[in-house]
Amino acid sequence: MEQKKARLLHLLQEKSFRYSPEAPFKLASGRESPYYVDCRPVTHSAEGLALTGEIIFDLVKDQGVDALGGLTMGADPLAHAAALISYQRGRPINAFSVRKFHKGYGAGGRLVGPVQPGQRVVVLEDVITTGGSVLEAVNAVRQFGLQVEQVIVLVDREEGGRQAVAAQVPRVEAVFTLSQLRRNY
Repeated sequence: MEQKKARLLHLLQEKSFRYSPEAPFKLASGRESPYYVDCRPVTHSAEGLALTGEIIFDLVKDQGVDALGGLTMGADPLAHAAALISYQRGRPINAFSVRKFHKGYGAGGRLVGPVQPGQRVVVLEDVITTGGSVLEAVNAVRQFGLQVEQVIVLVDREEGGRQAVAAQVPRVEAVFTLSQLRRNY
């Protein structure tokens, strides 16, 4: 597993991490930072999907959870990849998505996927800064009636988000931190 994590870290450093001290990036949280992490070039690639799926599955396989997912679009590839790996390994865990807004037509709702109230789930996120997006997903999942066992983030920017989420969720784990991504800078 360590080789897979090392390879995924390399891909994130190469394709997802940007450093620009002279022209800081505006983040979704509204903050500005010289560091920017966009996991999508990795999590939407074939190799990135395979690596994230295996790593996340290994983190949740013994927890007895029914599903994993989070706020669309950052969590979608993580959840789908881990669900596919879980099925291939004979221990199926379903995936779900949390829409950003309540859908007012069709079947409606914010959650999409084969989940039922009362099930145990893991909420996923690609990058955490303040924790706002993760907590939005956690709240939507709980309102639906699911039990949040854990939150797993691919990259923790180390700006307090992990601690904010930990105040409301029993377990919060980051696969990588911003410090690990920026080691070469």
